[in-house]
Amino acid sequence: QVQLDETGGGLVQAGGSLRLSCTASGRTFSNYAMGWFRQAPGKEREFVAAISWSGSRTYYADSVKGRFTISRDNAKNTAYLQMNSLKPEDTADYYCATDRSFRASILITRDRDYDYWGQGTQVTVSS
Repeated sequence: QVQLDETGGGLVQAGGSLRLSCTASGRTFSNYAMGWFRQAPGKEREFVAAISWSGSRTYYADSVKGRFTISRDNAKNTAYLQMNSLKPEDTADYYCATDRSFRASILITRDRDYDYWGQGTQVTVSS
């Protein structure tokens, strides 16, 4: 059974920073790309960032490019999302997920292409 546990959410003022962590178990973490998604109240879930299985490639939504950084430590089975210059519109529940494809050659943004999901961690940015 694959399990993903997100931590690091919280309340922060606009302009502040948070780092989210996603620790995986039950699968060889280093063989799968990871993604971060978010869902704000009343809105659909949206892609935030993805990182390749090796960590050599990353991809970001335009809304977070230049402010967020995705990374991973395969030795720790953990992916991270460093969020800087946070804005009130970043307020959402944040989820990490694993790509369903073994050592995928491309990074994907569609949530249906991710098979395992964490429970989510809430991020609230006050103005």
